Amino acid sequence: MPSPLPISSARADAPLPERPARLTTYQRWLFFFLSVATFFEGYDLFALAQILPNLRADMGLDPVYAGLLVSFASVGNVLAYFVVDRADRWGRKRVLTVTIVGYTLFSLLTAFAANVWMFAVCQLVARIFLLGEYAVAMVYAAEEYPADRRGMVIGVIQACASLGAIVCAIVVPFLLQTPWGWRSVYLVGTVPLIIIAIARRNLRETERFARDAGDAASRDRSFGRILRTPYRARVFQLAAIWALTLFCTQNAVTFWKEFAIAERGFTDAQVGSALAIASLASLPFLFFVGKVLDVIGRRMGAVAAFLLTTLGVSSSYTLESPGALTFSLVLGILGTGSVLPVLNTFTAELFPTEYRSEAFAWANNLIGRTAYLASPLILGWSAGVFGWGPTVATTALFPLVALALILAFLPETVGRELEETSRL
Repeated sequence: MPSPLPISSARADAPLPERPARLTTYQRWLFFFLSVATFFEGYDLFALAQILPNLRADMGLDPVYAGLLVSFASVGNVLAYFVVDRADRWGRKRVLTVTIVGYTLFSLLTAFAANVWMFAVCQLVARIFLLGEYAVAMVYAAEEYPADRRGMVIGVIQACASLGAIVCAIVVPFLLQTPWGWRSVYLVGTVPLIIIAIARRNLRETERFARDAGDAASRDRSFGRILRTPYRARVFQLAAIWALTLFCTQNAVTFWKEFAIAERGFTDAQVGSALAIASLASLPFLFFVGKVLDVIGRRMGAVAAFLLTTLGVSSSYTLESPGALTFSLVLGILGTGSVLPVLNTFTAELFPTEYRSEAFAWANNLIGRTAYLASPLILGWSAGVFGWGPTVATTALFPLVALALILAFLPETVGRELEETSRL
């Protein structure tokens, strides 16, 4: 086995020159570019759930196989590891370009899928590029913005994904009425991405990667190289935190309709109204989460976000009245949306430039998203025995365990340059 890799050279340890207080023109453009790109992470991930009944009717798909279709497409979330990992080898610009173009192409091919097999494969590959794009966007945000605004930038970019999901929920019912039906959801979704794919010509390599690329090029490029460094423990700590968090947050909203109808007697209209109210009420606050992280710090921000998630998810599946459940759903959506900027920020800040993307790929995609993929199957089985309320409410304990790991192992990083925060 190769000897442990050097953590960073003296050159890589030297902080970049102090950045100006105001964002540059390029930083503002990049902010917009990354936000629009991430918007479609939320749009696309929500689109499949929205069009599934129409897709089943169009292709004669049995409900049992519809569930398998969703699970199969979600495997792409894990396989995105192999795309994100490349950003430490090929550079952030090249990989982000590949992911945007790749997602645009396979989203377009999804619209022209002739059968369910072609649809499933196109969606799986689209997810690989989509989650790769999401992760590299977070790395870009961490590396290209001042330390005192890093949390704000990452938070807004993450909130744009939530905005994408809400926009998808609003426009899909209208798109389904067009002659193209469910296919129009993917056709419309590719138009802005084509524009972004063209605009990426103005994209630059991050300053940090450009500076450190010469040193990094001579290092070990084998699979799992970061696990042969002193950063191994930190990778697994963050991976456990991601897995515990996603196991809860992935299902909090997904199964709420099942719970509300089966165990609280809601109608479809009541469920739709509650979800719409909760989503719209929580969205404005999600745009300020990152700013809060820059003011009170990552660790205190984690305390607030994870406690809110536990409170919101547990009460959303245990209270009785429609009003109380809707208010709890607001807290649950706000909490599950707030924990993501916390985890994205920590994951991007706690590793040196030459390992930053690989660490994100291990913690978020390969391990964290495996829990994301497995959790619906586990909870579906458990709900058949115990009911949706007790089952999903129990997962609200997982964010508390994740918070305990954060407070036990992760240092405060607010206001510090990446060269400082990445030191062990």
